[in-house]
Amino acid sequence: MVKQTFFNLPDEKKQRVTTALLHEFSNHPLPDAQVARIVKEAEIARGAFYKYFDDLTDAYTYLYEKAIQDIHITMQPTRKFDPDFFYERVCTFVDQTGSSKYKALMKMHMLHNEAALPGSMKTNSEQLLNMTPEMWSAMVLSHEVINSVFADPDNREKNLKRFKESLYLIDKGSKK
Repeated sequence: MVKQTFFNLPDEKKQRVTTALLHEFSNHPLPDAQVARIVKEAEIARGAFYKYFDDLTDAYTYLYEKAIQDIHITMQPTRKFDPDFFYERVCTFVDQTGSSKYKALMKMHMLHNEAALPGSMKTNSEQLLNMTPEMWSAMVLSHEVINSVFADPDNREKNLKRFKESLYLIDKGSKK
């Protein structure tokens, strides 16, 4: 958990640390990230890093949550399955991420870091188990198409088109 010491820093120093975190985690998967590079870029002592964060995972989680807040996207579905809702949310997420300073971070997260976070796969599984089969399918597909778009931007439109078609197949199947 991010320590209050970090939040009490002057804005300029807090921004330097956050910028260094963004640079590190956008360019290195979490298992390869180094405190040494962060403290050098942020111009802080190594001990200061540990006064602000428990460890690299803590710093990463702070930055990732900040990115999600800044991108302003929620995937919380409505109670009723709606293919257009999922399609529009994924397109908006991809568009907003693509034009944000967090683009490289989000790509790194989806392609490498999500599975590296302790407990994230179990938490994700538990959340998905509470959904209807249609919602579960749409959430899993949403995640996969975002991964595909980040991994293969040249085929973005084809992947999004297939995603939309798949959502309508799910909807059609649920009405039988």
